Amino acid sequence: MAKVLVTGGSGKLGRAVLKDLVAHGYDVLNLDQQSLAEPTCPSVKVDLTNFGEVASAILGGVDERGGPFDAVVHLAAIPAPGLAANARTFTNNVPSTYNVLEACRLAKIRNVVIASSETVLGLPFDNPPPYAPVDEEYFPRPESAYSLGKLVDETIAAQFCRWDPELRICALRFSNVMYPEDYAKFPKFDNDPRARKWNLWGYIDARDGAQAVRRAIQADFTGFEAFIIANADTVMSRSNMSLLAEVFPDVPTKGNISTNSTLLAIDKAKRLLGYSPQYSWRNEISAKG
Repeated sequence: MAKVLVTGGSGKLGRAVLKDLVAHGYDVLNLDQQSLAEPTCPSVKVDLTNFGEVASAILGGVDERGGPFDAVVHLAAIPAPGLAANARTFTNNVPSTYNVLEACRLAKIRNVVIASSETVLGLPFDNPPPYAPVDEEYFPRPESAYSLGKLVDETIAAQFCRWDPELRICALRFSNVMYPEDYAKFPKFDNDPRARKWNLWGYIDARDGAQAVRRAIQADFTGFEAFIIANADTVMSRSNMSLLAEVFPDVPTKGNISTNSTLLAIDKAKRLLGYSPQYSWRNEISAKG
């Protein structure tokens, strides 16, 4: 049974990640400042901006919560722009990521997954994307302190991997996290295509986000890689070509775009991680009649 340490398990995505890992037989420890609403696994309160606390936990120095850990999943952060002052968001999120990665280096943990964000792609696309679907091929375009911090996180991770050729760090650029109870509002999105244009009408079901984390833990490569993690479809019933023609008429398209396929390309995650989204808001709405 592999031991996995997760940070931020009390968050919206974190709750699904803990549940998924435990269900698949992993021995999980959660580090967070918030208590878990459901006792999915043991949890330790840690200030991730305090390197001593982080190193103690990852090196197995917390009483009754010892390692060694086979993998670390770092999800904890102020989770979006506009929730705190810009400087607070940046100085909370970036040092936390550095502390986790440095503690993993000291502990010789070479299997790490970090939560990046779709925002590094240029969200909220007030400046149109270079093409659609967007993918990992163009250099990030952060438009907020939050997304700038995520780009710094990715840069730190890439350099840690350069230092250690045996290290693997997967940065998962998660789309807007949703649970089944969120899907009731989706049909109304068709009324205003601009209301969700900010992320090209994308989303990620929390359960599929958790699957992506598990697949990243199980991946078979070394080095740093960033992956867009979204569901296979958009939040809209309207066709992609109709939406693009109305909202982004000057944005070129790449490849074949089907009627409702995601415009946040997940081909790389499918290819290198074996990621395969299992959920769709359409099925959830249909199941409820």
